[in-house]
Amino acid sequence: MSKPRVIKDFIKLDESLQEQVKLAYPFGFEDHLIRFANSKGEMVSALPFEGEDKFYLVRMSKEQAQMIIQSDDDYDEGGMLREDVREGYEEKYEEEALSKEG
Repeated sequence: MSKPRVIKDFIKLDESLQEQVKLAYPFGFEDHLIRFANSKGEMVSALPFEGEDKFYLVRMSKEQAQMIIQSDDDYDEGGMLREDVREGYEEKYEEEALSKEG
């Protein structure tokens, strides 16, 4: 059974999903954007992300992807997810996964 697909702006994702997206793309988003035609036939770009229950297309342009990384304190000046932040998120979501299993 395939997961439902959801198209959503990064800023509209809840904080938990934003953190998980950052973990999936610790070196930034822009090199991972895909382009597709939306329901109106317009070409848009988005970042693919497979969540636990849904498959997300996180809508953003290349410029928006760059701005998100530049303005987010979780990323260093080189555009990489800071190691302390990455470790904290990994621990947080590992604990959540374990609590759901047990």
